[in-house]
Amino acid sequence: MPDLNPTVGELFKAKAVTDDEVNAAVEAYLAKPETDAHPIADGYSLDLAAAVAEHGWASQVVANPESSPGLKRSAVRTAILLARA
Repeated sequence: MPDLNPTVGELFKAKAVTDDEVNAAVEAYLAKPETDAHPIADGYSLDLAAAVAEHGWASQVVANPESSPGLKRSAVRTAILLARA
């Protein structure tokens, strides 16, 4: 039986979510961290703010003004891939 609540990473692995869609979600969060319902792929959306807030490391990285933009981008991407769509 398929998982009714897969992670974005599982959807990515199954090719239901593209790299471009994940990158767009990362950019959407970085542009507006309070973004909640973001369409990640056909039939799936993700609360970007909650995804980052629920990932301890990512939330610490984005809150740290000394974190580089690249590190912030990687942390947000990780949080998004681990979040359930």
